[in-house]
Amino acid sequence: MNRNLAIGLLAALAAALIGSGWQIASRHGVTTTLGPLELAVLRYGIPALVLLPLLLRTGLFPQGLPRGQLVLLVLGGGLPFGLLVLAGAQWAPAAHMGVFMAGSVPLFTALGVRLVHGERFSGQRVAGLVLIVAAMMVFAASTLTGVSSAAGSWRGDLLFILAALLWAVYTLVFRGSGLTPWQGAAVINTWSLLLLLPVLLVVGAPRLLTAPWIDVAWQALGQGLVAGLLGLVTYMIAIARLGAAHASLSAALVPISTALGAAWLLGEPLGAGTLAASVLVACGVALASGALGRRV
Repeated sequence: MNRNLAIGLLAALAAALIGSGWQIASRHGVTTTLGPLELAVLRYGIPALVLLPLLLRTGLFPQGLPRGQLVLLVLGGGLPFGLLVLAGAQWAPAAHMGVFMAGSVPLFTALGVRLVHGERFSGQRVAGLVLIVAAMMVFAASTLTGVSSAAGSWRGDLLFILAALLWAVYTLVFRGSGLTPWQGAAVINTWSLLLLLPVLLVVGAPRLLTAPWIDVAWQALGQGLVAGLLGLVTYMIAIARLGAAHASLSAALVPISTALGAAWLLGEPLGAGTLAASVLVACGVALASGALGRRV
């Protein structure tokens, strides 16, 4: 295994584990003492401040990066994506995040690669995509009938799928942006914070002042430093080293780790339907990424 591939695989693994942790932390935050806006402030504000020295060198409009690409990067990896996930977490359990986002991101990424680059799919990848769709449809049906989760969670599920579409766009656009992972994190987080400021001036984020300080501190660590900074950077490293489609293989770990982590840390019920859907989506993602066809 060459060094470039090894770094990419380790970055993809780290991104998957951080992604699961962020999903669990987000669900806990919006169902206890904080709301989506408060978490968004921590998620984008802290990394923007940490990376401010780098941003001063890179600029809000990085040289050589078309404005259209910049918009897509911020939409897909920044505030719009984050608010969709955080809003959805108010409605649906963390396990739903793992299933619908982890399944939809590789699905949308594969379709984007096909449309933009004309890449042909092998039978293995087609089988994986079909398995993902089938698993999500069965899980969604069980949710609507009240077998898998609480009533009303379908609202969150739809927001997760829409967020996954944005993240897939970000995945496809970043590799051709010419930015390093750290530059990308600085630009995306700073633009997200700037977009958030007008909303805060109108609505505010009052729960940051009324919530217990320990809750704010844990979310600042999880949302800001771990997810907003390290999670974004490790995923961009995986894209740069492995390519968009293969980097999305990291999502195979997310459904199971999120479901198990939410059951352990949040006390969410782990039914047979949730576990089966998590396993099927994980298998589908592994097949659909096409990475299993490589000799690693």
